[in-house]
Order: sequence, then structure tokens, then C-alpha cells
Amino acid sequence: MTEKRIPSPVDAVAEAHVEKSLALSPSLALYLGLDGAEGFDDYSPAGLAAKHDLTVQTLQRLAEAEQTDELDDVDLVTLDAMRERLSVDRDHYEAGLEHSSLNVIASPLQEIRDAFDLLPTQTIENWETVGTTMAAVPTSVAGYQESLSLARSRGQVAARIQIERVIAQAEDLAEPGSSFDKLVAGATTVPDSLRLQLESHAEAARGSFGRLAQFLRSELLPDAPENEACGREIYALCSRDFLGAEVDFEETYAWGLDELARIDAEQREVAAMIDPDADLFDVMDQLNRDPRRTLHGTEALREWMQQVADEAITELGRSHFDIPEPVRTIECMIAPSTTGGIYYTGPTDDFSRPGRMWWSVPEGVTEFATWQEKTTVYHEGVPGHHLQIGQATYVSDTLNRWRRLMCWVSGHGEGWALYAERLMADLGYLDDPADRLGMLDSQRLRAARVVLDIGFHLGLEAPKSLGGGIWDREKAWQFLTDNVAMDRSFLAFELDRYLGWPGQAPSYKIGQRLWEQFRDEAKTQQGTDFDLKAFHTKALRLGSVGLDTLGRAMRR
Repeated sequence: MTEKRIPSPVDAVAEAHVEKSLALSPSLALYLGLDGAEGFDDYSPAGLAAKHDLTVQTLQRLAEAEQTDELDDVDLVTLDAMRERLSVDRDHYEAGLEHSSLNVIASPLQEIRDAFDLLPTQTIENWETVGTTMAAVPTSVAGYQESLSLARSRGQVAARIQIERVIAQAEDLAEPGSSFDKLVAGATTVPDSLRLQLESHAEAARGSFGRLAQFLRSELLPDAPENEACGREIYALCSRDFLGAEVDFEETYAWGLDELARIDAEQREVAAMIDPDADLFDVMDQLNRDPRRTLHGTEALREWMQQVADEAITELGRSHFDIPEPVRTIECMIAPSTTGGIYYTGPTDDFSRPGRMWWSVPEGVTEFATWQEKTTVYHEGVPGHHLQIGQATYVSDTLNRWRRLMCWVSGHGEGWALYAERLMADLGYLDDPADRLGMLDSQRLRAARVVLDIGFHLGLEAPKSLGGGIWDREKAWQFLTDNVAMDRSFLAFELDRYLGWPGQAPSYKIGQRLWEQFRDEAKTQQGTDFDLKAFHTKALRLGSVGLDTLGRAMRR
């Protein structure tokens, strides 16, 4: 553990912001695993305005705290990071993006649905919390509808396809036997009175999503545009949000195309080691049919994930990384939802709930290829998100809670995880040509997303392989199927995700690019004194911050 640091006036501002944020956002408290956390956020215009007011007030308090003469390096990073993050929040609110939030993966519907995955159910008290949390769903959903109505009055409505997909998600949640009923069915040891309450709350929650589906169909869908491209102005806001940095979109688009070609060439070299007479995608098909590299069923997937994650922690903790004891535990889980997403949830502040890797397996998918997914475990586990988030959580004697628990920047976090995938290959953990091909396939997907996302939303010239012209959904699908060896059910969801959540998908590869630039800068500056392990330790102990903030902190 690092030496105890005396909290500063800047830390006091950050801690006050955390406390007020928790009061306004029960879902944040649920995510952080705090005792007494229950209910959901107020997604109504009034609720969103209250969060915005807090953002503005905290920015003012930061400006006042900055006037002190006793700022240390930790304070400098906190000021830089909070100003950057809160300014993004302010600008999003003022642009109306909070009120109009609707997409297939990261809008209030999914936030409400997925929060139940994190609720413990071991005790009667746990089930009581489930009940009160579920009881709050109808009010939150109704508030969400109010905000969507306000956004519609301003001419801000999500694209038709996104609304149709979300209607389907809402209808699934409204059906008897949905995830709410499945959760309550697990309450087999509670008193009858509590079980009846849970069943009533589940029915009310299902009803609220049924009303949401009807609202979306009758009120929003008629005004929905066909065009899914958000345009440059909105894209610039979204990109800042996900990167914590500003980039040249045209230069990054061209770089993405070059990176895609480079990865393709490397993939073909590796594929030739496996079968020199077969084409790249034929080799991938061979690997998918190889029984030695196939897992059958979700329990086999979970057990394999856990084994790979545990081995990585043991091996890397001996040599390449400082891994504190509490961070040496990760739980690999199969998520109750069936969206196809793979994600990580961090540990509680006291590590009583460990970090967890979740796999949301689509219905009907029963086989999994280890050659593709080994790199995914490194991405979500160690040295990826688990080490990154766990390390920041661990340094409680140095970082305030906003730095440890609240600040998350996709380009920093996902960029690090993609950096970690390539690092594991460089360290020799993906020397099996098939596993290395899986890592390259992951990298190729992320490079393709840079091209597709920027090109589509900014209306840039499509590659010649697509016939040129302006990007559209048909070209985007062809581009994905030409470049990504992924099950089509997964890939269809991925396309919906990119087109409805602009700026997020490129943050992985752009983030990796910036992480590698910062590392190479440090190598150049330090020469023979450069220590990769020390570089990683210093960077991870900063917590998740915007990439411009990270660059300034690492150079300081």
C-alpha cells in the first residue's frame, strides 16, 4: 500500500461531488456496490437538470480550489481530469444529448435492465433491496419518457432503426418470464409475504416497459429520421466524451485504413503458419471447426474463462506487473441478459465484491472458439480492465473516490485493454499461432470500427472496396462482413451498436494508439533507464482519466 496522503482542498471538492452524485444517482451507488444502495436515477428533465446543476457547481468549486498554493501532483491530475470530464458532461447536457439518449446498448433502458445483474441475492435483506429497487423501475421509466418527449419537441429523435430495436428490447422486458420474473424465481428461501411483494414489483416493472414500448412506437417512431449518421458537430462531442482528447478525424480515418491493411498482412503471415495452402478466412473456419479449440455450453465457457484469467494473474504477478493481493481475485460470470456483450464490472471499494468479467451470450449460441476468445479474457481481465480498475481502486490512500470509482473514460480504459491484448502477444502469451490469430482478429475488428464509425457518421468517402461514395448501412454491413470473422448474430448487434452510439467504438483503437505513443515517448525520453513495469505502474495508479490528461500527467 502506498503512503497515506493528506487530503487536499481539491480532494474535498471531488469527494463532495461524489456524495452529491450518489444522492442523485442510485444506479451509481448500485454499480459501486455501496450499502443501502437501491432505486434508480431520475431520468426526467428535472432529474437531468439537477445533475447538470451539480456539474456546474463543481466546476466553479474546482476553480476556487485551484487558487491554493499547495497543489501537489495528485491535485494537478485531479483538476485536469475533473475539468475535462465535467466540461464534457456540461456540453452534452446543453446540446440535449442527455434528454434524447436512446440506442441498443447504453441508454436508460439498458442501464435499468443491467443494474439487476449486480444485486446480491444471498440473504433476505438482499432480496428486500431487490424488491425496493424493482419498485422504483416504473417511476424511472416514466421519467425517461418525459425526457424523450422533451427531446422530440426540440427535434431530437433517435434514428428509426435504433428505436425499433429498443422497442423489441422493451417488449422482451415486458413479457411474462422476462428477466424480472427470472430474477424473482430465484427467491426460493424468502418468506411468502416478501415473495408476493417481489412478484408484484416484477409485474409492475414489466408493465412499465410495456408502456415504454407503446410510447416509442406511437409517439417517437413517427418522427424518427431514417438517417443514422449523427453529423460532425454531434460526433465531435461524442468523441470527446469517449476519448478525453480531440483528434483529427480525417487523419484518424486514413490511419484506420492503413492499420487495417497492416493487420491484414500480419494475419495472413500467421495463417500461413497454420495452413500455408488456405486463405485467411478459410484458416479461421478451420479453427472454428477444430474440436480441440471448441467449448460446448456456457458453463464450459465460464470455467475456461476463469482458468485463463487465474493463470494470467499468477504469471504476470511474478514478473511484469505489480498486482496487489486484493486484485488477484476475479470472478468470471455468464450474464443473465442475452445481448452478446462482453464487459467488466469493477470491485467494490473494499473488495468485498470482486471485479467480474461478464459474458452475455445470445440465445441459441452454444459453442465458443478458444482461439478467438483467449485475447478477450486478457482484455477484460489481467492485464486489461481488471488490473486497470482494480489497481485504481486499491490506491485509496492516494486517490480520492472520484478518481478511483467515478471517473471512467472509454479511450483510456478500452485503449488500455486493447494495448494489453497486444502486450500479451509481445510477452509470449499468445505464441500459439491460432491464439495470436485471435488477437489479430480482435485488433482488426477495432481498426475496422475506426474506419466505419468515423466514415459513416461524418459522411466521408467509403473505401474503393465498397465502391466508394458516401457510407450507408448497406456498405457498413458489407465492410464488417468483409473484415470481421464473427458470428453474424454478434455482428448484427455490433453494427446497431456503432450506428447508435457514435464515437464509442473507435475509442478502443484510438486509445491504444495514444497509449503506445505515450509509452514510446517515455522510452525516447528515458533511454536505457526506461522500465516498462514502472511505466505501467505509474500510469495505472493515475486511475482512468481522459487521454489528454494522461499524456500531460505522464510527461510531467
